[in-house]
Amino acid sequence: MHPLSHPRHWPSWVAVGLVYGLGRLPFPLLWALGQAVGRLGYLFAGERRRIAERNLALCLPHLPVPARRRLLRRHFGWLGVATLTQGVGWGVSLSRLRRLVRLRHRERIDDCLAAGRPVIVLVPHFIGLELGGTAFTALVHSGAYMYQRIRNPVVEWQVKRARTRFGSLSIERRDDLRGLVRVIKGGTPFFYLPDQDGGRRGVFVPFCGVVASTVPTLGRFAALTGALVIPTIPRFLPWGRGLELTFAPPLEPFPSGDPAADAAQMNRVIEAHIRTMPEQYFWVHRRFKTRPPGEPPIYPSKRRR
Repeated sequence: MHPLSHPRHWPSWVAVGLVYGLGRLPFPLLWALGQAVGRLGYLFAGERRRIAERNLALCLPHLPVPARRRLLRRHFGWLGVATLTQGVGWGVSLSRLRRLVRLRHRERIDDCLAAGRPVIVLVPHFIGLELGGTAFTALVHSGAYMYQRIRNPVVEWQVKRARTRFGSLSIERRDDLRGLVRVIKGGTPFFYLPDQDGGRRGVFVPFCGVVASTVPTLGRFAALTGALVIPTIPRFLPWGRGLELTFAPPLEPFPSGDPAADAAQMNRVIEAHIRTMPEQYFWVHRRFKTRPPGEPPIYPSKRRR
């Protein structure tokens, strides 16, 4: 018997089947259902709502409080859309993907690949990144990405299967990174997801006007591989019209040789795109969890029940 067929995994298979089944629904219907689910999440996800409120107050202080609250409600609506459309990428056909996804400025990456230039695809944490990643590998070019194992083995199997079914290569974070460098140099685009809290291994540079621990790995990879860094921004379109994947101009000059300067440049690029669609940035994670020595925490400790 296959280990994943054990009865203890059956609830996980039911959940995976439900997500997969939702992905077969028409996209406008998924958009409507997702908006409704997300608005309910706004009411009940108290801790995540408070984290997002704090992030918005720090990163968008120019907005009046009522405007930030409206933005936060819209954000939770889009979180619901991202959740319910997860199954679309798990089994979507190429024909449906071409109908759903619009590629903007694709020539910026096609020209690099045609010239044999290594490419790092900078993918900030906008909520459409999962479907955007599927669209990239299916419609543009297969790629490589780093991942961290998911505790649930059934979900781990399904997510890895979905991300690699168009030929992409998965590399675990604990693997030897010299192999990744060879892959990038060999012409496989590398998806780099940067903007999570960097912990103590990060450098402290501004992010939306707030000093944030930022992992300085992007500049290092670019230096080791000679790769051009192209920000790639996924954006869900309103009313379930699909997703837009935009290839922005490459980071130049980059890298500089200064890890802090490179990390700050990367953050400025992400900030610029946040300003164009703040409701679709992933505000519910603790971006500023790690503080410089001597600074107080930004987020309140978890409430005891």
